[in-house]
Amino acid sequence: MADAIITLKIMPESPDIDLAELEKKSVEVIKEITGETQYKSELEPIAFGLKAIKIIFVMDEQLGSPDKISEKIADFEEVASCEVTDVRRAIG
Repeated sequence: MADAIITLKIMPESPDIDLAELEKKSVEVIKEITGETQYKSELEPIAFGLKAIKIIFVMDEQLGSPDKISEKIADFEEVASCEVTDVRRAIG
């Protein structure tokens, strides 16, 4: 099977949430499930000072759906929602 490139969008509960700490916790979940250590993250301004965290990482398709990662992150107390916004098959 091939690798998939996954994009997660994590919405914090409020603008007061420490985004660096939330990103760190989220990446730990990704590492735990996929074993991947490389990722790219960026902040996406939403409104009124609220920013979402977008994390892009590679995942082996044999591991199944990335939904289990987003569900685990969505269970964090400081997260309003976490969704998989993009899945692409890696070629090469």
